[in-house]
Amino acid sequence: MHATDRFLRFAAECEVMAKFTRNQENKAVWNGLAQRWLRCAELLDREHSNLHHASSAKRQRTFLHNLPH
Repeated sequence: MHATDRFLRFAAECEVMAKFTRNQENKAVWNGLAQRWLRCAELLDREHSNLHHASSAKRQRTFLHNLPH
């Protein structure tokens, strides 16, 4: 399982905990944790996307550089 998927699962678990707790303070804490896990998943997704884009751009530059003149 990828880290992003784990983070999304953790967020879902926190949301479940928030749903079932009766204490409003605890509910706010669980919801806050869920939001943080979602943000971690988003950031990791963005980082992977940026790395993939940079790697593709580097391969393209290398290919273009190696074309016969």
